[in-house]
Amino acid sequence: MKPFSYERPQTPAQAAAAVAGKPGAKFVAGGTNLLDLMKLQIETPSHLVDVNGLGLDRIEPTPEGGLRIGALVRNGDLATDTRVRRDYGVLSRALVAGASGQLRNMATTAGNLLQRTRCPYFYDTNLPCNKRVPGSGCSAIGGYNRQHAVVGGSDACIAVHPSDMAVALRALDATVETVRGDGARRVIPIADFHRLPGNTPHIDTNLQAGELITSVTLPAPVGGTQLYHKVRDRASFAFALVSVAAVVQRDGTGRVALGGVAHKPWRVEAAESEMPRGAKAVAERLFAGAQPTRENAFKLPLAERTLASVMNQARS
Repeated sequence: MKPFSYERPQTPAQAAAAVAGKPGAKFVAGGTNLLDLMKLQIETPSHLVDVNGLGLDRIEPTPEGGLRIGALVRNGDLATDTRVRRDYGVLSRALVAGASGQLRNMATTAGNLLQRTRCPYFYDTNLPCNKRVPGSGCSAIGGYNRQHAVVGGSDACIAVHPSDMAVALRALDATVETVRGDGARRVIPIADFHRLPGNTPHIDTNLQAGELITSVTLPAPVGGTQLYHKVRDRASFAFALVSVAAVVQRDGTGRVALGGVAHKPWRVEAAESEMPRGAKAVAERLFAGAQPTRENAFKLPLAERTLASVMNQARS
């Protein structure tokens, strides 16, 4: 690891100002992604701003009947919260499917959203990667890409977003609340939070420089049967090949978001109108324009079968 300076601000606005005012500065909370990347010298921040003491670790009801989840709420605590398990089961299930118990006890709500969208080539500093070094090329295109994106990719990047939690939040229409160094606050729909790669795959989110996540808000519960199913190469501590977050109502309508298939959690609201017709009709709309590689084309039928299994389970 390279040398860096360190501070612990007293307020969220102070933390945001500290990062905005120092080139190369980064926020750190649980550190489950950032510290790993620092050890590999993929991330080399010159200054770390520790946000653990900002009091953003509570889960509170909102006046609209939803929940406001502090940015520093640990994934393990969020997954086991009684209100989350009762009213937002898809989120609880997604969190339990992620990483390991030890990591969930350290990883934070904001950190989960901010983890780098990445692939094995991102970690190999001997090979080109546009996410690591913009303009250097994408080794996954034409390389080993079984785990990579089948939709929403670009000529610059075909990595997939690793978060399980973010897929559930996308199905729940969550919003992300932030603060800047001047105290200005912003509310970002989760649909607009993460980015597709385009020509700038090194930029994962639409946050501005120094903008700090303070909370994630869930709207009032929508009811229905809520399920999360993750298909992966091994039973634990593995990213999804395909995952499905679904909220299915009694009449067969609902919401569906997928993980493991794109650079961001993948939801196409227009596809949800096809849910009463079945998984095949939904998948056709979800993957319109898909561009799988020879090695990952299996993800398209796998996603359709996983979706069919989830929808059948929800209706049984």
